[in-house]
Amino acid sequence: MTLAGCATTVEVAPAPAADSPGCAQIGWPEKVAEAGRADTRPASPATAAWATGGDPAIVARCGVTVPGPTAHECIAVDDVDWVAERLDDGMRFTTYGRDPAVEVLVPDRYAPEPLVLSAFAASAKAGAPTGRRCR
Repeated sequence: MTLAGCATTVEVAPAPAADSPGCAQIGWPEKVAEAGRADTRPASPATAAWATGGDPAIVARCGVTVPGPTAHECIAVDDVDWVAERLDDGMRFTTYGRDPAVEVLVPDRYAPEPLVLSAFAASAKAGAPTGRRCR
């Protein structure tokens, strides 16, 4: 995935299954952690970004690979399960037990990163449950 941002446009590579029916109709929140929506390039209903000033953007993509069982931490937020992975500059959260899967990249600037996940509950629930849950 390519991430580079200026004030209003963020480069976001669409996920492999971005053209799935579940992603075509996904609704993204207007604000996340006080950050407003930014344009994404290429434009796609399956990608979204939120930024404030020169801060790194929060990025979301629908249609990423559905995760299977994992040793990564799995957390539940607003009845949505997320696999959490620490990155060098923040965290990656991927819905668990939903198809299509949604990925949210949250830079360190928004720490504690899991607190932004509530904003994505409705978007994440657009994915059909697969029967898998965090245990």
